[in-house]
Amino acid sequence: MSTFALAFGTATKNRDQKIIEAFFPNPLLNPSDDLVAVVGALVGYEGGNATIEVSTEVAEQLSAAFNGADETANADFATAATKSAQPLVLTILATDEAPATVAEGYLKLQLISHRLVKPHGLVLDGIFGVLHNIAWTNKGAIDLPELADRQIEARLNGETITVDCVDKFPKMVDYVVPAGVRIADTSRVRLGAHVGEGTTVMHEGFINFNAGTTGVSMVEGRISAGVMVGEGSDIGGGASIMGTLSGGGKMVIKIGENSLLGANAGLGIPLGSRCTIESGLYVTAGSKVKMLDNEGNDAGFAKARELANKDDLLFRRNSMTGQIECLANKSAVELNSMLHSN
Repeated sequence: MSTFALAFGTATKNRDQKIIEAFFPNPLLNPSDDLVAVVGALVGYEGGNATIEVSTEVAEQLSAAFNGADETANADFATAATKSAQPLVLTILATDEAPATVAEGYLKLQLISHRLVKPHGLVLDGIFGVLHNIAWTNKGAIDLPELADRQIEARLNGETITVDCVDKFPKMVDYVVPAGVRIADTSRVRLGAHVGEGTTVMHEGFINFNAGTTGVSMVEGRISAGVMVGEGSDIGGGASIMGTLSGGGKMVIKIGENSLLGANAGLGIPLGSRCTIESGLYVTAGSKVKMLDNEGNDAGFAKARELANKDDLLFRRNSMTGQIECLANKSAVELNSMLHSN
């Protein structure tokens, strides 16, 4: 059976010598059996999912192994790693199972951000319990219980530690910068986000882990965990999508292609392609929706969940009655080619 993933990188340890984060510049999905056999022999791999710390001497041998397999990017990193003072780790995932260690969790998040796997394509169960709360600083990752001591030590040396955030998930761009994206505020895209080529994330836009876009999109609102936005769809300023961590339950919320979630709107059902939700309107699964035919005549009522994944719909609120209405969407969203250019 082929190996699920393999990655060579560096790690940060806390004072108890436990790994608190790991960086894998060139993770491999479904590496060849030959490469796994050679690499495994060098590090004493005995099967299963494992993270093995390697010395700089072994890194030199890994460089030769990656070269032999024509894995140029990994070979370059392995060669550079022979001079590293940082801990070096090799993580092998024989199968896609719930992450059991920090290194496994970080590898899975980076597989998504490298666009090697799409959201919902990996088992991430229990990842919150595996990862540490980390102070992400100008001096790197610092385990939270150690932060106060490190700050005092820095001050006594005439230095200052700047804490950018305290979180289990770092910002994506400190690990991966996918090609063809524009991100106005990098702190608002977490590691584990899948940012499709051509996507622009504006200053107030946000993409959580295990969520993202497939291609060209303008993100000015929030894409919550578990949500995937299709090619050509826009998330308006202040808009919100209910994710699997924010009340959406097990229902997979997504947006199809060429759809628009208007400014300050909200979505709690899977939306099809060429759909529009007008500004300020929040549609949840239980919303009572008045259906209108092509002539605008009353066609009865439906729960919004009954309209999940259906294409060519326009959701609006009647300005006189306040009733949510749904009718055929006459035109698909057309992105501003100048604004969306990367």
